[in-house]
Amino acid sequence: MSLVTRRRSPDPGTGDTAGEAEDAAPGRRRKRPGSGPRWAGPAAGLLVPVAALAAWQAATAAGLFTQSQLPPPSAVLAALGELVRRGELWLHVAISGQRVLLGFAAGACLGLALGAAVGLSAPVRALLSPSVAALRAVPSLAWVPLLVLWLGIGEGPKIVLVAIGAFFPVYTTVFTALTHVDPHLVEAGRAYGLRGVRLLVRIRLPSAAPAVFAGLRLGLAQGWLFLVAAELIASSMGLGFLLIDSQNTGRTDILLLSILLLALLGKAADAVLGLVERRVVQDRF
Repeated sequence: MSLVTRRRSPDPGTGDTAGEAEDAAPGRRRKRPGSGPRWAGPAAGLLVPVAALAAWQAATAAGLFTQSQLPPPSAVLAALGELVRRGELWLHVAISGQRVLLGFAAGACLGLALGAAVGLSAPVRALLSPSVAALRAVPSLAWVPLLVLWLGIGEGPKIVLVAIGAFFPVYTTVFTALTHVDPHLVEAGRAYGLRGVRLLVRIRLPSAAPAVFAGLRLGLAQGWLFLVAAELIASSMGLGFLLIDSQNTGRTDILLLSILLLALLGKAADAVLGLVERRVVQDRF
């Protein structure tokens, strides 16, 4: 049994045997006070998008904006159908998704490794932490000329730029979480004979797991943000290219469609990582 697992001790004065039996029942979780039906959360989350869509339709119907400034939702839906008929939409989505996936994987792995090294070792922290903090302040577009100079205009600089965006949130949260692990838990683990990797796996990682997944989700969101800057680098495909190309050609409907697709894909990717987080953190730790 992991040392970080806490069990509620029985209180003989309260006679809380029913609560203990419910806690001990396999596969059952106590319902939080005030929690509503499972559909209440997702339904509430749809209120703002639906209200925004209604306001958008009302503003265009009232003539507050010209067609070139803000086309109605029906025009954006027609642009979606146009791209689907031409067979371009899925190619743009696949190219952008591939760039984000590869860049996030590289940036997250490096962030996890370096964040763990900095968080677990005071000498490494003193050596590397100031330099990484300085690099974190560099804007995303500032990397573009250097990456083009070093890596050309192929896929390399695009993936590297997304990796840079994903690296810093993961690195920061990992090393911060590991440096703030309860020292009493660490001492308890050492008292039980845990050292090195065993101490990391049994004590430090379970304590830092929620923060690590929070950093991964932030890194994934940052990767999508850096994608548009990455696809400014001589791209001919991808949602970032579609966004810039629609601006140059005056297709505001496709421009809005690109923004909506980036938002939906980013949310979908975050939801998938959130499911992994709940599975790992709740079931294992």
